[in-house]
Amino acid sequence: MTSARRSGSWPSLSSHKPLNRQKVFASLIRWVLAPLVLWVSGFFTANFVLGGQYSWPQTSRVLVLTATVLILSYEFVYKEQLSLNVSAGQAKAAVVYACLLPYLVGWATMLARWIW
Repeated sequence: MTSARRSGSWPSLSSHKPLNRQKVFASLIRWVLAPLVLWVSGFFTANFVLGGQYSWPQTSRVLVLTATVLILSYEFVYKEQLSLNVSAGQAKAAVVYACLLPYLVGWATMLARWIW
């Protein structure tokens, strides 16, 4: 055993704080899942709108997708940020950056593919 270990200058594992699962879950949803789902949603919604084939099955899929995206954005991004004791303005900014921007990028990607 080295003298550093005997003297107690090495950090012990018991001094580390356990991971706060709520913060990890909120970050995972905000930075990974929500942007991915919103990007795909924007892409397929733009595909539906630009495609011009408005059958009832496709329309219902887009409506369900839109409702799912709104629920995801509100429940798992906005409310989760509020539960982390941030201001309402910061929670709204989280929705803009994690949900609205990826949705618009999905739309822009489909528009770019449609034009070129």
